[in-house]
Amino acid sequence: MLQFYLTDRDGKLQQVEEMTKNCWINMIAPTEEEIKKVSTQLQIPLDFIKDALDNDERSRIEKDDDKLLIIVDFPIVTYDEFKTPYYETMPIGVIITNDYFITVCLKDTPILHEFINGRVRSFFTFKKTRFALQILYVISSYYLRHLKQLNRQTDEIEKELHQSMKNKQLYALMSIEKSLVYFITSLKSNKIVMEKMMRQNILRMYEDDQDLLEDVIIENKQAIEMAEVHSTILSGMMDAYASIISNNMNIVMKFLTSFTIVLTFPTMVFSFYGMNVELPFQDIPFAWVMTVSLAFVLSSVTAIVFWKKKYF
Repeated sequence: MLQFYLTDRDGKLQQVEEMTKNCWINMIAPTEEEIKKVSTQLQIPLDFIKDALDNDERSRIEKDDDKLLIIVDFPIVTYDEFKTPYYETMPIGVIITNDYFITVCLKDTPILHEFINGRVRSFFTFKKTRFALQILYVISSYYLRHLKQLNRQTDEIEKELHQSMKNKQLYALMSIEKSLVYFITSLKSNKIVMEKMMRQNILRMYEDDQDLLEDVIIENKQAIEMAEVHSTILSGMMDAYASIISNNMNIVMKFLTSFTIVLTFPTMVFSFYGMNVELPFQDIPFAWVMTVSLAFVLSSVTAIVFWKKKYF
């Protein structure tokens, strides 16, 4: 799908029918025909567009004559086979030419809707460098937002685990840990791209643009630090709960073993006196009372010993 947007002099974004100078071309899961159309008309290398549609493409920045490609990762929500939500990352490509600004992505993303719906201030399609930096800033903000959501989910799961430990909560913690791994990997890749932009002056930037890029780098670093802290805490929490589960299992097994030993004495006594041979006290009318009493005494003494040793 191809969408064309253009801002007027007042900064109001309008959707237009065709590609015009200084417009924003939003490519969402484009077909082969649409890819060839944009590549041919704007003389953009075909790989620039197709690389941005590769889900495994790493963040990078590349320049070909006056065409610049920036690929960065942004977070998306997905669900596993147990319908547990977790986060992955997906690449988005930004292609900048002298007359056009192009975004390429496999899915429609809420990040670009921030611009379409007018939530980003001082946004103009003809200010291409600033537009690209604003996209990077919104992506970093989304990482921070999702990290806070992951932190809240972790707190809720921790409360549930205090009450009862079930596989559902543990699977949820594993999904969060998986999300954090995706986040850290993608954020570090984005960081390399941003620092390269700052260091090599690939984009022509005014002073305000440089300040914005510095803000983006700071926001990205903050997201990396937050993701690493959450990952460390979650890893420690998983280890702690694994130890707790193992300890609870040992307690249960110790109790069952002790209880089994206590029940062994009555079984031994009754089995012994149940044999069809000559036995002590077999001619006494109340021998069964002595048998029951013996079994009871042996079990009671064993239970008291185990209780004092805190086996129960």
